[in-house]
Amino acid sequence: MTDSIVIYTDGGCDPNPGPGGWAALILQDGQKTELMGADPDTTNNRMELTAAIRALRSLKAPSTVTLYTDSQYLQKGIDEWMSGWLARNWKASTGKPVLNQDLWKELLEAKKPHKVTWQWVKGHAGNVYNTRVDALVHQARQTLK
Repeated sequence: MTDSIVIYTDGGCDPNPGPGGWAALILQDGQKTELMGADPDTTNNRMELTAAIRALRSLKAPSTVTLYTDSQYLQKGIDEWMSGWLARNWKASTGKPVLNQDLWKELLEAKKPHKVTWQWVKGHAGNVYNTRVDALVHQARQTLK
């Protein structure tokens, strides 16, 4: 494993569903790397998942990662709900198929080489890195206009 890496991610749509953007800020070895992208027809949750997937896939070597997200859906999904989903063969506690299953599966693959700690951070609460990825999400969505 390489040195510790810190990642901040965000995703969103306006309206939801609708045009969306995702962004990630990677802090590694004193360097900042920003990633972002857009999708013309998506949801907030899909963009949150995409941001984490793209950030983890961008890492060049197996790493120890602390990933910060303002999405409780992402953080709770990976830390709390995933074991139940897998035990029930991708069914939610309601018995219905897990939403965004394709992206959850991609996320599981993307995180495999890494040791990831998932941290929730309150959105729009003054955290400079969370504020930055939120701005990048808005910038990414502007590319769709």
